[in-house]
Amino acid sequence: MKFQLYSLHNKDFETLIISLCEEILGIGTLNFSDGKDGGRDAKFTGTAKSFPSDKEPWKGRIIIEAKHTTKINASCSDKTFFRIIEKDIIPKIKKLKENNKIDYHLTFTNRKLTGIVDPKIEDLIINETGVTCMLVGEERIEKYLSDNPLIVKRHDFFNKLLFKPIEFFEDDIVEIIEIFASTDFSKSKIKKKLKNFYKIPIEEKNKLNNLSKDYFNNVFKMSINEFLKIRTFLIDNKNTKYKKQYNNTVLDLQELITIKRNEFNIFDEIFKEMYDFIFNKNKKLKTERNLIRIFLHYMYYNCDIGKS
Repeated sequence: MKFQLYSLHNKDFETLIISLCEEILGIGTLNFSDGKDGGRDAKFTGTAKSFPSDKEPWKGRIIIEAKHTTKINASCSDKTFFRIIEKDIIPKIKKLKENNKIDYHLTFTNRKLTGIVDPKIEDLIINETGVTCMLVGEERIEKYLSDNPLIVKRHDFFNKLLFKPIEFFEDDIVEIIEIFASTDFSKSKIKKKLKNFYKIPIEEKNKLNNLSKDYFNNVFKMSINEFLKIRTFLIDNKNTKYKKQYNNTVLDLQELITIKRNEFNIFDEIFKEMYDFIFNKNKKLKTERNLIRIFLHYMYYNCDIGKS
């Protein structure tokens, strides 16, 4: 099961982590509290129920940190997270150790954590502080939640947390992308076909659909140069079949977006889910995968999907 951990507020994420710790450490887990340095810690003292394993549980004073991000697909490999480790977590652990208030440190984050980065971060903390630590990333949190569904249902943000994917018949758009990728376009052909191509009031549309400025400026704008080619391709009489497939895909997506719109905070997330769904089922598009994003952006820009 997939969860939209990035969609939670910081306090909701902390509440969720406390519930998880009550399950893997014990009911004696104490809630997060503000520290003098502005940081927020939770703690457990005693013998852990099943962490890091049933056979060799931690015994002692365990300090717990929750590091939440609203950034989709954030990673523990990001420089920003390493700065958090170096500037926030390590100094805090050192101070706790000086005051004899810590035996173990446990950090939960909704960032992706790879097997390569995990030991690097743990070694960095251990070498700097001498305190045994572990980092629990997005993947392991999701496994805990899947194994303990009552934890999720216990909280009022349950519906916001659950991930309900966008699914549709993607074969049509995949075929279009494959044919489009092999089509040769000349500037004269595009100019002749698209002499009257108009530009919609995109700023107004973005506001109406809650598409962020960051996404539009840093991701969407990179697609715009290809829109004339797509328009040329779709209005070409020899591509009538693909125009029908395009229209069918548009109708499917517009219906899904209308029904599921409230499950996403910003339209950026909808683009990401549609892209992931198509690519994950069609890895043959690996070398042309950016065309998936470009076609979805074109649908939006052309007012085929989204509010207009």
